[in-house]
Amino acid sequence: MSDLLRPHLRDVVEEIELQVRTHVLDAGQPLDGDYEHMVHQVISDTVRHFVDSLGRYEARGSELRVLFTRLGAEAARRGRSADLLQSALRLSGQIVCRRFIKDAYRFSWPRETLATLTDNLFELLGRAADAGAQGYARQQGLMASDRAHHRTRLRDLLLRDPPPAPDALAAQAGAAGWTVPHTLAAVALPQTPQTPQTPRSPRSPQAPQAHPPGRVLPPDILPNWDQPAPYLIVPDPDTLGRERLHTLLAPFGSTGIGPTVPPSGAAISLSWARHTLLLAERGVLPSDRPVRASEHTALLAAAQAEDLIGTVATPLLKPLLALPPARRGPLLATLLTYLESGDNAVTTARRLSVHEQTVRYRLRRITELTGHLFGDPAQRLDLMLTLTWLVHVPPPA
Repeated sequence: MSDLLRPHLRDVVEEIELQVRTHVLDAGQPLDGDYEHMVHQVISDTVRHFVDSLGRYEARGSELRVLFTRLGAEAARRGRSADLLQSALRLSGQIVCRRFIKDAYRFSWPRETLATLTDNLFELLGRAADAGAQGYARQQGLMASDRAHHRTRLRDLLLRDPPPAPDALAAQAGAAGWTVPHTLAAVALPQTPQTPQTPRSPRSPQAPQAHPPGRVLPPDILPNWDQPAPYLIVPDPDTLGRERLHTLLAPFGSTGIGPTVPPSGAAISLSWARHTLLLAERGVLPSDRPVRASEHTALLAAAQAEDLIGTVATPLLKPLLALPPARRGPLLATLLTYLESGDNAVTTARRLSVHEQTVRYRLRRITELTGHLFGDPAQRLDLMLTLTWLVHVPPPA
């Protein structure tokens, strides 16, 4: 049978190559010169291997496995679908089967001969498919490891102080398969037991770890799950949308979202994200959902001057601070809201959900205790900052 089939090798190779390129490979993505040559070589070697190995079971091992393992790996490197390789093998099998049936009628082959040939063919196709899939999967694993390593270096580069040069950032982003966004924001995550510590491979000692179970992040988000301060780098958060971002972060519980900045400001965004998360963990800001730093600028600024506020607030607001917490709290909140509302008692009452007369009574009480209504413009900003902190973080008794 080998001698009978061997003169037709060239015709079979040409037919398979034409049909596979037309209906499978080129249909998915045009072939370049090197890959085209490799596909031709694989088809030619496979057909020759099949013909030469008929009746020689010892010839059906490593050669074919190496051939298709290499082809599968090359397909993965080039970003081609693994399904294309399987489709090409199925189409090749159909072509060869049609030729076998045609020759069986032409040469009056016994049915046993046709059955043996088709059995051998499908055995070969099965081994080729398995080897190709293994090569594809192995190469994808290596590429994922390399990509993870480059993404870690990219993430660390973004947070470098001073910021990296645009060319250096673009080069590292290209190696990581990441598109440099117009803007980004850092998200500080809480330290929780559910955040996994994935073992690091020797090949990429700084590789990002897997995301928490049950939560799949978009591939353009750069995570760092390292304790005690895990975080995310989120590209173009405003484009992503507020609701979608909050939905994405909701499973993490309390998170701090830093301000939206250009890529050169990633370290700044992460710093304020962590300040925001710290206030949430202290109970100053909501601790059951994502919190944006940009929505609490005054409070974050006051937190940076907490010691100073504690020092200057006593002489400024001593009569108010001397009151019991139940009486002190409403007066401080009313004064802050009144100043924020442009000294408008009606607006203050609406914002506090109280009657206007209640606001006016509290303002009179504040005047009685302090001797003035804090109308000095030079003092106003400092007072509002101090009140912002005292309203959210009551002083100790």
